[in-house]
Amino acid sequence: MVTGLFITFEGGDGSGKSTQAELLSEWLAASGHVVVRSREPGGTDVGLELREIVLHSRGHISPRAEALIYASDRAQNIDTKVRPAVERGEIVVQDRYIDSSVAYQGAGRVLDAAEVRGISVWATEDFRPDLTILLDLDEAIGRERLDEVRTRFDRLESEKSDFHARVRAGYLALAGAEPERFLVLPATDSIESIAAAIRERVSALL
Repeated sequence: MVTGLFITFEGGDGSGKSTQAELLSEWLAASGHVVVRSREPGGTDVGLELREIVLHSRGHISPRAEALIYASDRAQNIDTKVRPAVERGEIVVQDRYIDSSVAYQGAGRVLDAAEVRGISVWATEDFRPDLTILLDLDEAIGRERLDEVRTRFDRLESEKSDFHARVRAGYLALAGAEPERFLVLPATDSIESIAAAIRERVSALL
């Protein structure tokens, strides 16, 4: 069976994931590859409804319920969009995946990281990325970047700095445990230098 690639972007709020994901997608498409863009939450029609609940709900959502909503979104995204595209030989470039739940709900919400991961592994039938790009950024700088472009923040962006510090530490721990899967780049580098480093790593996979 011809298979494509599944590339995920991770990092704290304000790290520039969406910008770099779009630049990579444009480069891949210009090189003749079929590219599918997705995100979590919200990569599918069902996911858009779940995104509204988990990020913009006015009521309190318990940490465990939050983790389960993300896993539900992930199950739909992988089953109906990502896996079929990869099996067709296409390249999926996605904002956030399981690592986000481990970092945000595991480290950030102080839930058991292995349990949080296990829920999503079951939900996705252990579908794994070929490459995960982590844009590492100090949480204070991330907040400054968001303040420059936003007047309203979602439920997770609104959390205090200690929450985002735990998220960052969680991400770095994940990258340290799986160095062969992760490409960790300083999000404070220039947009072009980050994009060039990503293209170099992706080229080795093509």
